Amino acid sequence: MHIADFVSGSFAGACGVAVGYPLDTVKVRIQTQKQFAGIWHCAATTFSKEGVHGFFKGMSTPMATISMTSSVVFGTYRNCLQCLSQLRGGGGGPNSKIEVFLSGLVAGTAQISVMAPGDIVKVRLQCQTESKRGGSNMRKPKYRGPVHCLLRIIKEEGFLGLYKGALPLMLRDAPSFAMYFLTYSIICEWLTDHGKKRPDWSGVMLAGGVAGISGWTVGTPMDVIKARLQMDGARETKRYRGFLHCVTDTVRVEGVGVFFRSLGINCVRAFPVGVVVFFTYEVLTGFLRARPDSVDTPRLGLE
Repeated sequence: MHIADFVSGSFAGACGVAVGYPLDTVKVRIQTQKQFAGIWHCAATTFSKEGVHGFFKGMSTPMATISMTSSVVFGTYRNCLQCLSQLRGGGGGPNSKIEVFLSGLVAGTAQISVMAPGDIVKVRLQCQTESKRGGSNMRKPKYRGPVHCLLRIIKEEGFLGLYKGALPLMLRDAPSFAMYFLTYSIICEWLTDHGKKRPDWSGVMLAGGVAGISGWTVGTPMDVIKARLQMDGARETKRYRGFLHCVTDTVRVEGVGVFFRSLGINCVRAFPVGVVVFFTYEVLTGFLRARPDSVDTPRLGLE
């Protein structure tokens, strides 16, 4: 088992959250709240009413859980590649593109059980537009923090309430991570000079950024449904009867275009996050493996 991949993935994921969280907050708000006309309106309104703090609401939750979820993703992915290589008798040769795709699919699915509870807490806190700085005549935030939010969801909606939106989360992350790792693998291969085992670090970062964009391009429609199901009933009367009703009602009321309303901000956020995640992952994995050739050896399905 490649333990280094679990450890490196943990640190890489935390770095990615730190870089992309403010834009993630804007993304979640425009997906779930009609009061915002667009990205800039949401960002300006958030800043004017809540200050810089408004962009980081709920950040402690993903920072606390991302170490586990990202570790599961990268560790599962790398070990799936190894298993598939052994099954076909690859003997340490390069993994095929279908093996990279399938391993990404499994990795995205594997993280759902540990990611779903933290994700709904994050979304609920991000969508609290009320500010604690408001006067006594202003409505106060429903949740005082991550722990209070977690306990209140369990109290009001039961333990299964922590897994609202788990189905679209899986339908988002399974294909997204499949494309994420496949794109990274292909671009690294394209950018690798003849006779070398991997591209230089600028190539690694470019591949990571483009991989992030490709993953979110595939995952954005289900991301919208996930966020809406997670927020359903949190403030107002419960609107959706389930996953299919949410999809059909969203299309009926707002049209198919609503699934791509947040695609632009997802891509803007995904590029720097992808750069940071893959660069951090590759550097740390090479260090932890402590092999003479580790710096020059790619670790995500290319060796």
